[in-house]
Amino acid sequence: MEKMFCLGLMFGMVGGALIVANSYKARTLVKKSQSEVMEKVNEMMDEKLNAMNQKSEGESGKAKK
Repeated sequence: MEKMFCLGLMFGMVGGALIVANSYKARTLVKKSQSEVMEKVNEMMDEKLNAMNQKSEGESGKAKK
């Protein structure tokens, strides 16, 4: 059962890669989606870093008092 699942997954990935490689519209869609995902990930990471910085500044302020 697991072997068949892995085999189907592999064939699906290869088939999808072939479709994207041979279709301009699909390739454009993939590039656009990748850039959107990267923008959202960058925004989320910036928010987390800001939250961590604020938290560490708050803790250092408490330690000084």
